[in-house]
Amino acid sequence: MIICKAKDYKDLSRKAANIISAQVIMKPNCVLGLATGSSPVGTYEQLIERYKKGDLDFSCITSVNLDEYKGLAPDNDQSYRYFMNTNLFNHVNIDKTRTFVPNGLEPDSGKACREYDEIIEKAGGIDLQLLGLGHNGHIGFNEPSDAFTNGTNCVNLTESTIEANKRFFESEADVPRQAYTMGIRSIMMSKKILVVVSGEDKADILKKVVCGAITPKVPASVLQLHPDVTIVADDAARSLL
Repeated sequence: MIICKAKDYKDLSRKAANIISAQVIMKPNCVLGLATGSSPVGTYEQLIERYKKGDLDFSCITSVNLDEYKGLAPDNDQSYRYFMNTNLFNHVNIDKTRTFVPNGLEPDSGKACREYDEIIEKAGGIDLQLLGLGHNGHIGFNEPSDAFTNGTNCVNLTESTIEANKRFFESEADVPRQAYTMGIRSIMMSKKILVVVSGEDKADILKKVVCGAITPKVPASVLQLHPDVTIVADDAARSLL
């Protein structure tokens, strides 16, 4: 595990974009695992800027996203498909037919999860997986539990996750209570993992992830077992390390 120091969020975004850019340049047809939420937005802005300068080509890239809210349509402005279109896909030359997000409108959870695992398998696996870090240690929507998840699964969101996400909705009642998420096993099978962590409010959980016991009570702690993990964290997030 490599800890890459960044001064602030802007520096963090630039350094994370450097790593993703290198992956795209070295393997133009690579499979990128992508994340949503506030943490990667600056990284996506950096990637768009580099594309517009002619430094990056996304035309042969395949992407698979970590998760999607169950029950939200792709054109819902709070869906993660909408987020990815707005924050990255609409601004680069990626082929949207090769950008995948779990099907939030599939009511059969088992079917939705099986189909998404098949998509990842057919893509050849993930070359680089981008992750944020939840306040309770979740990655994707893999919440603290008694066991690490396997493949894609349907999860009941915890109160802390609902609380963290309610700022994106008109009210807490509008936040979906379930989501489809890539499983821990799928994430750990990625060839390379990149985690972006910003802010003093993430300092305590980052310390547990890096220095604490490996436990499903802190899902991201499993990353200690992966052979190629880079965590880009700003000064505030690293303040307890």
